[in-house]
Amino acid sequence: MGYRTRRQLVDILVHTLLIIIVIFSMFPIIWMCMIALKGAGESVSGFNSLILKNPSLGNLKRLFELLPNFWKNFYNSVFTTFFGTVTSLFFCSLAGFAFAKYKFPGNKTLFYFCVATMLIPPEVGSIPMFLVMRKMELINSLWSLVIPRMATAIGIFYMRQYIMDVPDEIIESARIDGWQKNEIIGAPRIAACHDFKIYTSIVMPIIKPALASWGILTVIARWNDFFWPLIFLRKSEKYTLMVAITMLPFSEGMSTPWPVTMAGTALATLPVIIIFIVLQAFMKDGLTLGAVKG
Repeated sequence: MGYRTRRQLVDILVHTLLIIIVIFSMFPIIWMCMIALKGAGESVSGFNSLILKNPSLGNLKRLFELLPNFWKNFYNSVFTTFFGTVTSLFFCSLAGFAFAKYKFPGNKTLFYFCVATMLIPPEVGSIPMFLVMRKMELINSLWSLVIPRMATAIGIFYMRQYIMDVPDEIIESARIDGWQKNEIIGAPRIAACHDFKIYTSIVMPIIKPALASWGILTVIARWNDFFWPLIFLRKSEKYTLMVAITMLPFSEGMSTPWPVTMAGTALATLPVIIIFIVLQAFMKDGLTLGAVKG
């Protein structure tokens, strides 16, 4: 057996394995969509659930009837996901920049303390956090889902490790250029503002791949968040989409409207898939722009 034949067999085996993995990965999503399209009286369990006899969009209509605040809930999810992601990207990257490029007393101690907090489950602080939010009068406010997690230990750690690879020479060169420009125009040099300008103009474009990666993770986490909205939000019109859909099984007494639940889940999954595709393309562009050309 020649080298080319062996290589072709290996390629066939690899591609076959990848196809099998993709099928297993996509099966839950395909099954969810099939259940969402089932008509009244059709089986939703066993092998019969894979057979569509009378595809219908009636479950979507039923979904909007059971959730009269659906679009409000959708807006709440968009609001918390957008502002939660933007603030997390900004503060985590800013803190990561400080830990990576500033040599101040207690730098390592503070960073290790920050990393050590990752060992504590977030749920442990749910009662103190609830009391703090109540004191701030943010219960039933969407900001209660944004403010407490503007900066997270894992986000700061991720950004700091990435920014550590940014050459110090680039930042020092930017400082020198900034000093010279300020000397030319005769303006006083303010170090804090100048370093913030370096962060926004130099560092952020370089770390686009890290921002895109962390953005994807944050979007998925915030959109799918269930625990914190359930604690901080008390009114149905304030629920995020995930909490509202989870309440569906209680909407028809003892029976669980699985086709309606699956229709709502399919709708809730669609925005995440779109955002993932957009940010993935952005991440690839960032990798290309950040490449060092010899």
